[in-house]
Amino acid sequence: MRFVCLALCLALLAGCAGGPRIDTRYNAVGQNSRVQYIVLHYTSTDLARSLQLLTEGEVSSHYLIGDSPATIYRLVDEDRRAWHAGVSEWQGRTWLNGTTIGIELVNQGFYQGPNGRYWQPFAPAQIDALIPLLKDIVQRHQLPLGSIIAHSDIAPQRKVDPGPLFPWQRLAEAGLLPWPDAAAVARQQALFSASLPSVAWFQGQLARQGYEVAEHGELDRATRNVLAAFQMKYRQANYDGEPDAETAALLLVLNQQMQN
Repeated sequence: MRFVCLALCLALLAGCAGGPRIDTRYNAVGQNSRVQYIVLHYTSTDLARSLQLLTEGEVSSHYLIGDSPATIYRLVDEDRRAWHAGVSEWQGRTWLNGTTIGIELVNQGFYQGPNGRYWQPFAPAQIDALIPLLKDIVQRHQLPLGSIIAHSDIAPQRKVDPGPLFPWQRLAEAGLLPWPDAAAVARQQALFSASLPSVAWFQGQLARQGYEVAEHGELDRATRNVLAAFQMKYRQANYDGEPDAETAALLLVLNQQMQN
Protein backbone atom coordinates (compact mmCIF):
# COMPACT_ATOMS: atom_id res chain seq x y z
CA MET A 1 0.00 0.00 0.00
CA ARG A 2 2.85 2.31 0.87
CA PHE A 3 4.38 1.75 -2.58
CA VAL A 4 1.04 2.45 -4.29
CA CYS A 5 0.68 5.76 -2.43
CA LEU A 6 4.23 6.70 -3.32
CA ALA A 7 3.60 5.92 -6.99
CA LEU A 8 0.43 8.04 -7.00
CA CYS A 9 2.26 10.96 -5.39
CA LEU A 10 5.04 10.75 -7.95
CA ALA A 11 2.52 10.65 -10.77
CA LEU A 12 0.75 13.73 -9.41
CA LEU A 13 4.05 15.58 -9.04
CA ALA A 14 5.03 14.66 -12.59
CA GLY A 15 1.70 15.98 -13.85
CA CYS A 16 2.16 19.28 -12.01
CA ALA A 17 5.72 19.66 -13.27
CA GLY A 18 4.64 19.17 -16.86
CA GLY A 19 1.80 21.71 -16.72
CA PRO A 20 -1.90 21.11 -17.37
CA ARG A 21 -3.06 18.30 -19.62
CA ILE A 22 -4.29 19.81 -22.89
CA ASP A 23 -6.45 18.06 -25.48
CA THR A 24 -5.02 18.88 -28.94
CA ARG A 25 -7.39 16.80 -31.06
CA TYR A 26 -9.21 19.84 -32.47
CA ASN A 27 -7.80 22.54 -34.72
CA ALA A 28 -9.57 25.80 -35.63
CA VAL A 29 -10.00 26.78 -39.26
CA GLY A 30 -9.99 30.51 -38.42
CA GLN A 31 -6.28 31.14 -38.00
CA ASN A 32 -3.18 32.32 -39.82
CA SER A 33 0.42 33.22 -39.15
CA ARG A 34 1.28 36.08 -36.80
CA VAL A 35 3.87 37.16 -39.40
CA GLN A 36 2.55 39.89 -41.70
CA TYR A 37 5.68 41.35 -43.29
CA ILE A 38 9.34 40.68 -43.97
CA VAL A 39 11.60 43.69 -43.39
CA LEU A 40 14.96 43.99 -45.17
CA HIS A 41 17.94 45.84 -43.69
CA TYR A 42 21.66 46.37 -44.17
CA THR A 43 23.97 46.14 -41.16
CA SER A 44 26.23 49.17 -41.81
CA THR A 45 29.28 47.11 -40.77
CA ASP A 46 31.22 43.91 -41.48
CA LEU A 47 30.26 40.34 -40.63
CA ALA A 48 32.12 40.02 -37.35
CA ARG A 49 30.70 43.25 -35.98
CA SER A 50 27.23 42.41 -37.36
CA LEU A 51 27.19 39.10 -35.52
CA GLN A 52 28.32 40.78 -32.33
CA LEU A 53 25.70 43.53 -32.52
CA LEU A 54 22.86 41.19 -33.44
CA THR A 55 23.59 38.48 -30.89
CA GLU A 56 25.05 40.27 -27.87
CA GLY A 57 23.06 43.52 -27.69
CA GLU A 58 19.45 44.64 -27.61
CA VAL A 59 19.15 44.79 -31.41
CA SER A 60 18.47 41.48 -33.18
CA SER A 61 17.08 39.99 -36.36
CA HIS A 62 15.74 36.63 -37.39
CA TYR A 63 18.28 36.16 -40.16
CA LEU A 64 21.65 37.57 -41.14
CA ILE A 65 23.18 37.01 -44.58
CA GLY A 66 26.96 37.32 -44.85
CA ASP A 67 28.71 38.88 -47.81
CA SER A 68 31.66 36.56 -48.41
CA PRO A 69 30.59 33.81 -48.30
CA ALA A 70 26.87 34.50 -48.41
CA THR A 71 26.07 32.33 -45.40
CA ILE A 72 22.55 32.55 -43.95
CA TYR A 73 22.59 32.71 -40.15
CA ARG A 74 19.38 32.19 -38.18
CA LEU A 75 19.70 34.26 -35.02
CA VAL A 76 16.10 34.25 -33.74
CA ASP A 77 13.41 31.61 -34.26
CA GLU A 78 10.58 32.85 -36.44
CA ASP A 79 8.03 32.28 -33.68
CA ARG A 80 9.95 34.70 -31.45
CA ARG A 81 10.07 38.50 -31.64
CA ALA A 82 13.32 40.06 -32.88
CA TRP A 83 14.20 43.68 -32.17
CA HIS A 84 14.91 45.02 -35.66
CA ALA A 85 12.10 47.40 -36.64
CA GLY A 86 12.01 49.97 -33.85
CA VAL A 87 9.39 52.70 -34.00
CA SER A 88 7.64 51.78 -37.24
CA GLU A 89 4.38 51.80 -39.16
CA TRP A 90 3.07 50.17 -42.33
CA GLN A 91 -0.50 49.97 -43.63
CA GLY A 92 -1.72 51.42 -40.35
CA ARG A 93 -0.01 48.80 -38.19
CA THR A 94 2.54 50.08 -35.70
CA TRP A 95 5.48 48.75 -33.66
CA LEU A 96 6.16 46.01 -36.18
CA ASN A 97 8.68 43.92 -34.24
CA GLY A 98 5.87 41.61 -33.14
CA THR A 99 4.48 40.92 -36.64
CA THR A 100 7.54 40.88 -38.89
CA ILE A 101 10.53 38.77 -39.78
CA GLY A 102 13.72 40.81 -39.97
CA ILE A 103 16.52 39.98 -42.41
CA GLU A 104 19.85 41.81 -42.21
CA LEU A 105 22.38 41.75 -45.04
CA VAL A 106 26.03 42.47 -44.29
CA ASN A 107 26.68 45.72 -46.13
CA GLN A 108 28.45 48.92 -45.13
CA GLY A 109 25.59 51.09 -46.36
CA PHE A 110 27.10 54.45 -47.29
CA TYR A 111 29.84 56.88 -46.42
CA GLN A 112 30.14 60.57 -47.20
CA GLY A 113 32.60 61.36 -49.99
CA PRO A 114 33.62 64.67 -51.60
CA ASN A 115 30.78 64.30 -54.12
CA GLY A 116 28.12 63.11 -51.69
CA ARG A 117 27.15 59.65 -50.47
CA TYR A 118 28.85 56.55 -51.78
CA TRP A 119 26.73 53.41 -51.42
CA GLN A 120 28.17 49.90 -51.25
CA PRO A 121 26.67 47.47 -53.79
CA PHE A 122 25.26 44.19 -52.52
CA ALA A 123 27.21 41.06 -53.32
CA PRO A 124 25.35 39.07 -56.03
CA ALA A 125 25.76 35.91 -53.94
CA GLN A 126 23.87 37.59 -51.10
CA ILE A 127 20.85 38.17 -53.32
CA ASP A 128 21.13 34.63 -54.68
CA ALA A 129 20.88 33.41 -51.08
CA LEU A 130 18.18 35.89 -50.09
CA ILE A 131 15.64 35.04 -52.81
CA PRO A 132 15.16 31.34 -51.88
CA LEU A 133 14.97 32.32 -48.21
CA LEU A 134 12.25 34.87 -48.99
CA LYS A 135 10.32 32.37 -51.10
CA ASP A 136 10.44 29.85 -48.27
CA ILE A 137 9.24 32.34 -45.65
CA VAL A 138 6.48 33.68 -47.91
CA GLN A 139 5.25 30.16 -48.66
CA ARG A 140 5.28 28.97 -45.05
CA HIS A 141 3.52 32.04 -43.70
CA GLN A 142 1.23 32.43 -46.75
CA LEU A 143 2.14 36.09 -47.18
CA PRO A 144 0.48 38.09 -49.98
CA LEU A 145 2.40 39.93 -52.68
CA GLY A 146 3.70 43.20 -51.27
CA SER A 147 4.64 41.82 -47.86
CA ILE A 148 8.40 42.27 -48.36
CA ILE A 149 9.33 45.81 -47.40
CA ALA A 150 12.32 47.98 -46.54
CA HIS A 151 13.31 49.38 -43.19
CA SER A 152 13.10 52.75 -44.92
CA ASP A 153 9.45 52.00 -45.81
CA ILE A 154 8.37 51.49 -42.20
CA ALA A 155 10.58 54.22 -40.70
CA PRO A 156 11.22 56.78 -43.48
CA GLN A 157 11.97 59.63 -41.10
CA ARG A 158 15.00 57.92 -39.59
CA LYS A 159 16.12 55.00 -41.79
CA VAL A 160 17.38 54.60 -45.37
CA ASP A 161 18.30 50.90 -45.46
CA PRO A 162 18.63 48.80 -47.50
CA GLY A 163 19.33 51.84 -49.70
CA PRO A 164 19.13 52.73 -53.40
CA LEU A 165 21.44 49.92 -54.59
CA PHE A 166 19.32 47.10 -53.23
CA PRO A 167 18.04 45.15 -56.29
CA TRP A 168 14.29 45.28 -55.70
CA GLN A 169 13.57 44.53 -59.34
CA ARG A 170 15.30 41.16 -59.01
CA LEU A 171 12.86 40.30 -56.24
CA ALA A 172 10.01 41.38 -58.50
CA GLU A 173 11.33 39.17 -61.31
CA ALA A 174 11.35 36.28 -58.81
CA GLY A 175 7.65 36.88 -58.12
CA LEU A 176 8.22 38.35 -54.66
CA LEU A 177 7.35 42.00 -55.24
CA PRO A 178 4.81 44.00 -57.25
CA TRP A 179 6.46 46.01 -60.00
CA PRO A 180 4.91 48.79 -62.13
CA ASP A 181 4.27 48.03 -65.77
CA ALA A 182 6.70 50.16 -67.78
CA ALA A 183 4.29 50.93 -70.64
CA ALA A 184 1.55 52.02 -68.26
CA VAL A 185 4.02 54.20 -66.36
CA ALA A 186 5.15 55.91 -69.59
CA ARG A 187 1.54 56.70 -70.57
CA GLN A 188 0.69 58.11 -67.16
CA GLN A 189 3.94 60.08 -66.98
CA ALA A 190 3.08 61.88 -70.23
CA LEU A 191 -0.28 62.88 -68.77
CA PHE A 192 1.18 64.01 -65.45
CA SER A 193 3.88 66.02 -67.24
CA ALA A 194 1.10 68.23 -68.57
CA SER A 195 -0.64 68.54 -65.23
CA LEU A 196 1.11 67.45 -62.03
CA PRO A 197 -1.17 66.32 -59.19
CA SER A 198 -1.28 68.22 -55.92
CA VAL A 199 0.88 67.41 -52.90
CA ALA A 200 -2.24 66.07 -51.16
CA TRP A 201 -2.71 63.62 -54.05
CA PHE A 202 0.85 62.34 -53.62
CA GLN A 203 0.30 61.95 -49.89
CA GLY A 204 -2.88 59.98 -50.50
CA GLN A 205 -1.20 57.67 -52.99
CA LEU A 206 1.75 57.09 -50.64
CA ALA A 207 -0.68 56.26 -47.84
CA ARG A 208 -2.34 53.70 -50.14
CA GLN A 209 1.06 52.10 -50.61
CA GLY A 210 1.29 51.69 -46.85
CA TYR A 211 3.45 54.63 -45.77
CA GLU A 212 2.78 56.70 -42.68
CA VAL A 213 2.29 60.17 -44.12
CA ALA A 214 0.17 63.12 -43.05
CA GLU A 215 -2.36 64.10 -45.74
CA HIS A 216 -2.31 67.87 -45.13
CA GLY A 217 -1.26 69.02 -48.61
CA GLU A 218 2.04 70.57 -47.52
CA LEU A 219 5.37 69.51 -49.02
CA ASP A 220 7.19 69.32 -45.70
CA ARG A 221 10.38 67.44 -44.81
CA ALA A 222 8.44 64.40 -43.59
CA THR A 223 6.60 64.08 -46.92
CA ARG A 224 9.87 64.45 -48.84
CA ASN A 225 11.39 61.64 -46.77
CA VAL A 226 8.48 59.35 -47.58
CA LEU A 227 8.71 60.22 -51.28
CA ALA A 228 12.44 59.47 -51.20
CA ALA A 229 11.81 56.09 -49.54
CA PHE A 230 9.36 55.18 -52.32
CA GLN A 231 11.72 56.41 -55.04
CA MET A 232 14.63 54.51 -53.48
CA LYS A 233 12.74 51.32 -54.27
CA TYR A 234 11.07 52.04 -57.62
CA ARG A 235 13.23 54.81 -59.17
CA GLN A 236 16.71 54.32 -57.83
CA ALA A 237 18.45 56.67 -60.27
CA ASN A 238 16.82 59.69 -58.61
CA TYR A 239 15.48 59.63 -55.05
CA ASP A 240 15.44 63.37 -54.36
CA GLY A 241 12.06 63.34 -52.59
CA GLU A 242 10.48 65.66 -55.18
CA PRO A 243 6.88 65.07 -56.33
CA ASP A 244 7.38 64.84 -60.10
CA ALA A 245 5.51 63.29 -63.03
CA GLU A 246 7.45 60.02 -63.08
CA THR A 247 6.94 59.42 -59.36
CA ALA A 248 3.23 60.18 -59.75
CA ALA A 249 2.99 57.67 -62.60
CA LEU A 250 4.81 54.98 -60.61
CA LEU A 251 2.55 55.50 -57.63
CA LEU A 252 -0.69 55.44 -59.60
CA VAL A 253 0.23 52.38 -61.68
CA LEU A 254 1.41 50.42 -58.65
CA ASN A 255 -1.71 51.21 -56.67
CA GLN A 256 -3.93 50.28 -59.60
CA GLN A 257 -2.07 46.98 -60.08
CA MET A 258 -2.33 46.14 -56.38
CA GLN A 259 -6.05 46.92 -56.42
CA ASN A 260 -6.75 44.58 -59.35
